[in-house]
Amino acid sequence: MISKMKKILIGITFVVSGFLGYLFLFSKLFTFSPIIIGFNKHELYNTIIYVQKGADYNDFTRIDTLIPSIENFHDLKFTPKPEIFIFGDSLSFIKRSFSKARFSAYPSGRLIISPWAIKEDQQGKISLGIYVRHELSHVLLMQKMSYLESYQYPKWLMEGIAVYSTNQMGTSFYPSKDETYHAMAQGNFLPPFDFKTNREDKTKLNVKYRIAFMYSEFGCIVDYLVASYGKTKFLLYMKSLLKDDDHDKIFKQIYGIDFDKFLMNFRQFVEKNDTFKTIK
Repeated sequence: MISKMKKILIGITFVVSGFLGYLFLFSKLFTFSPIIIGFNKHELYNTIIYVQKGADYNDFTRIDTLIPSIENFHDLKFTPKPEIFIFGDSLSFIKRSFSKARFSAYPSGRLIISPWAIKEDQQGKISLGIYVRHELSHVLLMQKMSYLESYQYPKWLMEGIAVYSTNQMGTSFYPSKDETYHAMAQGNFLPPFDFKTNREDKTKLNVKYRIAFMYSEFGCIVDYLVASYGKTKFLLYMKSLLKDDDHDKIFKQIYGIDFDKFLMNFRQFVEKNDTFKTIK
């Protein structure tokens, strides 16, 4: 006969296994689950696209053909193919996503797309192509790092690369480069390493769309780096940080200037090149 203690242990095992199964299949660990339920799988040349049953989306080529341009800019290859999940049900998306953003990229190499992102693209409010390229920029870099390295990678730089490489400034909610320069010249500026910290909330930004402005700010910094020092150096900087989290050391080694001094130079450049001020 099974002892009382063994019965308790078996019961606990079943409960824990059931709970973990729920988390992986239907909740926050979904993007790490080896088993996918409720989606139709479409394997294409560059990507694997999963569409939730009942979702109204079938333009798979539009997404799949974005991959070469992403790889070309970063001078990196996706290995393995990125997995993209398109949801048709808002509630199931919210249950599985760590945020309520339209798109979410994960270190597991997966990108999940909300139903409202598809709808807004159809309405012309956003460009699905630009947003997917933005998020797959994250996925590509995260594929080259461990989970810990992904967490340590400069978050402002991750976003700046995505915005710059997709020419996202001036589209949908994002201010253009000139608009961002003008806002920065007016004193709106988030120190890059304050992004995603408690200090971010304490920084006052007198702009229409706070997050979009910050992303465009970081895109402008990347743009300035590439324009001032060349893309070859920038790619070396970007790739060096994939395996070494000492940002300031890497920056000084590659660019020959302290990052804080570089930011001062950048802000001075912004002041001199505020086209809106020049027009006035």
